[in-house]
Amino acid sequence: MIKTNTEFEKDMTDLLVMFFGENPEEKFCHTEICNGKLFEKIEARGQTFGYEFPLPEGSELKKKSLRKRRALFSLYKTLEELEGRSLPWGSFTGIRPTALARGAIESGEVKEHLIPEFLQEEYAISREKALLVAKTLKNQHGIIRNDNLIDFYVNIPICPSRCLYCSFISNEYDRVKNLIEPYIDCLIKEIREMRKLMSDKALLVRNVYVGGGTPSVLSAEQLDRVLCELSFASTEFTVECGRPETITREKLEVLEKHGVGRICINPQTFSQATLKRIGRNHTKEDVFNAYALALEKGFKVNMDMIIGLPGEKAPTIKKTLSALLDLYPNNITLHTLSLKRGSTLFDSHESLGFKNLSALLLQCEKTLMDSGYKPYYIYRQKYQLGALENVGFFRDNDICQFNIDSMEETASVIAVGAGAISKRVFNLQNRIERQANVKFIQDYIERIDEMIEKKKNLFES
Repeated sequence: MIKTNTEFEKDMTDLLVMFFGENPEEKFCHTEICNGKLFEKIEARGQTFGYEFPLPEGSELKKKSLRKRRALFSLYKTLEELEGRSLPWGSFTGIRPTALARGAIESGEVKEHLIPEFLQEEYAISREKALLVAKTLKNQHGIIRNDNLIDFYVNIPICPSRCLYCSFISNEYDRVKNLIEPYIDCLIKEIREMRKLMSDKALLVRNVYVGGGTPSVLSAEQLDRVLCELSFASTEFTVECGRPETITREKLEVLEKHGVGRICINPQTFSQATLKRIGRNHTKEDVFNAYALALEKGFKVNMDMIIGLPGEKAPTIKKTLSALLDLYPNNITLHTLSLKRGSTLFDSHESLGFKNLSALLLQCEKTLMDSGYKPYYIYRQKYQLGALENVGFFRDNDICQFNIDSMEETASVIAVGAGAISKRVFNLQNRIERQANVKFIQDYIERIDEMIEKKKNLFES
């Protein structure tokens, strides 16, 4: 609970959550006094902490941004002193640290080679994380700011089963199998209407991404129906096949026929005991077999693993990473477990009790870089263990461009399907508008015409 008279209550509460968990009982009073200088005053546990900064200059938007930065920095330094511990990302509460750094460079606030020092001084971000951001920025090739170029996203929110840690609106196959055909009918209708819209507005598709959920849970015939509608002249075409037990030769042949170049196979862990614990019904042998099929068909492959899964200790996590490096996929993403609202794991309040998670993540990141992988996107989520991060790595100059566009929000996205969120980026105006489809499959089927009209309105002007 935060007691404050500041305009930045939400951000400050987010910072408190990072220190104390979802419902922090600590109470702080934050006051801004502007009289030639900016003072940040934090009262906590009978003590008063004061911080003095130059009064912000520039536009009202810039002044507000700087005031928020100072307010969060002041609260963070107070918490750090009171608690005797630091957070790896300091006072930064946002999702995209690379976007923060890029914005500072593009505004002229800092030179690119000074980004590590800037992040440390202005946000108290650790040296290791600041260097990680700088390395990631250098690897983010291919960003194009063109309002006529878009990415096209298709959502298949269906999975074989629900993972313990998952909070997405995904539906277990057996519970929605009778809705799949009408869902595909509506999906195709929405895709066709969006194709008309793109033709009218002279919008060109750069990347296509079919995600979920687990799109490969569909039959080969169902996949074929959907992919037939996605014959764009795109430079990148990716389909998530996260659950290896859903991958068959027949389905991969359908993907190959439609020009898909990259698929995602996500083991998350190679511990059979953990897979059972978190509700995944595949085996590690399923991963190896699916990967072999993918290589045989010539697909590029992205793979994920999660650090901090319940019951896993450092040796198990290191074995999973070692197995991934033996497979040598094109991309590897290291996820730190997030205790998301709505997940079974969050609701169970299971005590994970993981020690030295930050050091282990740092070691895993170093192992990947020592093995020839480079970081190319970073993002953070609420309730991540240790207030840590997710990092995507690539090898051999083979990035997944959609991941960069999505994480950095540099390209508009037309997104179709239940739960899909379209995004229009106005690069010259430096603003973004969004439009979300309804989350549940039945609602989507019943309201498909409404979803189409809302998306048309988003891209009309």
